[in-house]
Amino acid sequence: LFWLMLKTFFPVLSLMARILLAFSVTFLVPGIWAWFEDHRDLQWIWLAGFGLTAVSGLVLAAITAHHRRELLAKDGFLLVNLVWLVLPAYSALPLMFLVPEITWFKAYFEAMSALTATGATALSGLDHLPVSVNIWRCFLQLIGGLGIMLLVVAVLPMLGLGGVQLYKAETPGPMKDTKFTPRIAETARGLWGVYFLFSGACWLAYRWAGMSWADAFMHMCTTMGLGGFSSHDASFAHFNSPLIEMVAIVFMTLAGISFVRYFVVLRSLSFKPVTGDHEIRTYFAGLVLSTLLLTALLLAHGVYTDVPQALRASAFHVVSLATTTGYAATDYAQWPVFAPVMLMFLGCFVSCAGSTGGGIKMVRMILLIKQARRELVRIIHPRVVNPVTLGGGVLPMSVMTAVLGFMLIYGAATMGLSLLLLLSGMDIVTAFSAVIATVNNIGPGLGEVGPSGNFGGLSPFQLVVLTFAMLLGRLELLSVLVLFSAHFWRK
Repeated sequence: LFWLMLKTFFPVLSLMARILLAFSVTFLVPGIWAWFEDHRDLQWIWLAGFGLTAVSGLVLAAITAHHRRELLAKDGFLLVNLVWLVLPAYSALPLMFLVPEITWFKAYFEAMSALTATGATALSGLDHLPVSVNIWRCFLQLIGGLGIMLLVVAVLPMLGLGGVQLYKAETPGPMKDTKFTPRIAETARGLWGVYFLFSGACWLAYRWAGMSWADAFMHMCTTMGLGGFSSHDASFAHFNSPLIEMVAIVFMTLAGISFVRYFVVLRSLSFKPVTGDHEIRTYFAGLVLSTLLLTALLLAHGVYTDVPQALRASAFHVVSLATTTGYAATDYAQWPVFAPVMLMFLGCFVSCAGSTGGGIKMVRMILLIKQARRELVRIIHPRVVNPVTLGGGVLPMSVMTAVLGFMLIYGAATMGLSLLLLLSGMDIVTAFSAVIATVNNIGPGLGEVGPSGNFGGLSPFQLVVLTFAMLLGRLELLSVLVLFSAHFWRK
């Protein structure tokens, strides 16, 4: 009976095998850096990771070779979840050998944080780790930034096997049914092309601003992925460079905008898809107003007495936290309490749908505000026809229902996970901020897991809860929780 049940999932496992084969190549990137930057004995660990992942893929491919079919919608959701659970396990293996005194829970947490572009680290002493380890942590965020499934759809010659279902399950944002090109594979290739174009520019910009080639590569990965990992415990405070921070601000801001818009700009040779987008205009307005507010607050409380310094600190941390990157140039948890709470709040919704950021996305916040305004009008004028619109078009009720359902589950998940951490003995500030930071893929929280600390002091149970929170946030909750529905498993 178990074998018959397993065989029904063989088409999913068949594609999973090809994903493992593709993913195995990524181990060669830190292996190359290990050859030039580390002791050459370390390269064998990366080669072993490549071999183990590739062999696993080959074995799974052999077992499932004769079980291909068109993927159903539920297969797409199952595969996405399987990928995000299995790949961190393979990614964690090199950390077990190369990071001193690390446990499996911390290694898996670190790998999940990297692939989900969360940036919550359980490691300390980053400055003393082998360069290849930091390269690996950061490179995983570049891969996970736009979504490993889009890479699979774009590269693997399996484009007829459920490409649309995978795209809908993985792509962030409520407007998943929109097709921007006739074939989903072309869309995926276009998105990744834009992604890597910006990544190359970011790498060169960091090098020009004064970083070493290795640091520039690592911070390029975590800037474009909006992940926030750094190769230094002090993060951007290690460099203390206004020019480097300015480069980070520019590319974090660009990465917080939908890459679909950039793709459309390149295809149409017009900036109107960006300048005319209501979500993007609101995104920029939110960043600017928040920066000005925080600058005024820091000056009023005497944290900074110089306007340029206050503006520099405010702009960097507003953009970093709002786009869910999580870089820190100072311990902002020591600022007046309104400041860190506001920064965490911004990370919950500011980044645009289709970007590499986390959170509920700006477009959902816009739709919620419009729906609230609509209900207020209906109270006064019960018979008025006042539909919710976006971009000049009337939104179908199904979109609003999905947004409201998402927000209900988002609130319930945040509260439930916070209660689990409180049950484990964690203080309320650390518990609630840790859940907000992981569900929204922000990275650092407050309290014990603030910008001057990390998640390394948490218990295995707490790490498991927050690992699950990162998975929920990366796949936007519904794609994960649907697996717990009895209807999902019925024929």
